[in-house]
Amino acid sequence: MRNQEIPHYALLVMHYVMKTKLIYVTAPSREEAEKIAETVVTERLAACANILDGATSIFHWEGKLCRENEAILILKTTEEMTAALTARIKELHSYECPCIVVLPIEGGNRAFLEWIGREIRVFNG
Repeated sequence: MRNQEIPHYALLVMHYVMKTKLIYVTAPSREEAEKIAETVVTERLAACANILDGATSIFHWEGKLCRENEAILILKTTEEMTAALTARIKELHSYECPCIVVLPIEGGNRAFLEWIGREIRVFNG
């Protein structure tokens, strides 16, 4: 199917789906996750944030098995902002090597995906 055969609204939805990303971050505490979230949302690097407290992380660090209580931070942003958002999180984070992972969004509520794009673009060009 050629582009001109795809309805305009479908192209718009595909654009927002392809350009919208989730950023998964772990933090040592709810307070630190809130600090990061408030900063990056205020700076319009992310449209919104969710904080899930009470996660248990099990991992190897410097040769030993560790078990830590952490908070999970999920941010919604655009593909264009992922590098700046990642850099800003690293500046704010207390970990030497913070977990910051960019995940693609393959679909979802069109209105919500469009809102993410508008919230980021309004203040970033």
